[in-house]
Amino acid sequence: MIQLINVSKTYPNGIDVLYNINLNIGKEEFVFIVGPSGAGKTTLMKLLYREERPSSGKVIVDKVDVAELTVDQVPYLRRNIGIVFQDYKLLPKRTVFENVAFALRVTGAPRSSIRRKVMQALELVGMLRRANAFPDELSGGEKQRACIARAIVNNPPILLADEPTGNLDPTTSWDIIQLLDKINKRNTTVIVSTHNKSIVDDMKRRVVAIENGRVVRDQMLGGYNV
Repeated sequence: MIQLINVSKTYPNGIDVLYNINLNIGKEEFVFIVGPSGAGKTTLMKLLYREERPSSGKVIVDKVDVAELTVDQVPYLRRNIGIVFQDYKLLPKRTVFENVAFALRVTGAPRSSIRRKVMQALELVGMLRRANAFPDELSGGEKQRACIARAIVNNPPILLADEPTGNLDPTTSWDIIQLLDKINKRNTTVIVSTHNKSIVDDMKRRVVAIENGRVVRDQMLGGYNV
């Protein structure tokens, strides 16, 4: 489903971030991307949803070389990729329901189906009772649940979560990872970048470790460290 073939990334300021990355992620896998700050984890995630283009190599998502997409084609790619951010990126003047519905409206979804799909997504993440709350009325965990609902409301085959527990306490972090695991079991490929050692060690999923822009370990049933 996802292939990175000899991928390198150098930013315009001359900073090299990724070097010759080769990676294959299959359908319905759950993969942790780990490594220290500055290792290149976030850049790798941005390449997958075409926020960035590789300087060299190919990034293939569902048989499409995303670097070759035109600006007009990128939104269609992102309809198949849900994205969860550490800082939530919720619209502050819209309710939880409206934030999730917005993800459908921008795709031109028929109004008749929007309410049903939003309520289904909110129920899955345990946020039905908070549907009419505004972001500043939510806890960090609730904000992340709302963000996950927004990411999955289109039923994308791929979910990317970039440091989804970075601002959360340990108990809430575990709840969020369990939610992502639940979504994975609904036939969604889930890729999580994280610094959270205890969660990675407890989950025992595939672990791809990046250091200084290079993949240094790719381990099934892995932990945060070797």
